[in-house]
Amino acid sequence: MTPQRYFLAQAYNNAWANHRLLRACRQLSATELVTRRTGFFPSIIHTLNHNLTVDWFYLSALEGEPTGIKAFEPEIPFLLIIDLEREQRAVDRRLIDHCRQLDPDMLALEVTIPRGEKNQFERNDRLLLHLFQHQIHHRGQVHAMLSGTGVAPPQLDEFFPADPGEQALRRPDFIELGFSETQIWG
Repeated sequence: MTPQRYFLAQAYNNAWANHRLLRACRQLSATELVTRRTGFFPSIIHTLNHNLTVDWFYLSALEGEPTGIKAFEPEIPFLLIIDLEREQRAVDRRLIDHCRQLDPDMLALEVTIPRGEKNQFERNDRLLLHLFQHQIHHRGQVHAMLSGTGVAPPQLDEFFPADPGEQALRRPDFIELGFSETQIWG
């Protein structure tokens, strides 16, 4: 697998995991979404918004038009899960599009990340790895928070097994997302 195919697969998996998690969270009431829970952020909706705003922050830098800390204003831009889900899906598509255009030279390019008074500089590939890890980390926290509700946390630990039976299990999600195995694997 080429590095470009690896990052594209990661972007698709990221979107699929977000889809599954947000679909589960959609079953919660507005009160359950804001209920104080144990986690790095104090509620499910806060944690989901954090994932979204961090995506905005880093993806804008990867795209060459960094928003900087404005990405975090306000800290919780969406209290309604339907709005948050729409925006998360849009940024997930942007990330897929970014990864689809990667080539070896682009992966090595330095990205400027404005952090208030100073800039941080990272290679494109390293920043993407950080972004994927960040998403996994906070999705795991929401997953754990869901365990304290009446909604079963979805399975998030799969990575597109090639087995036809496994493909059949994800087919409904892929249809909903407009994904195909060919888009991901070529």
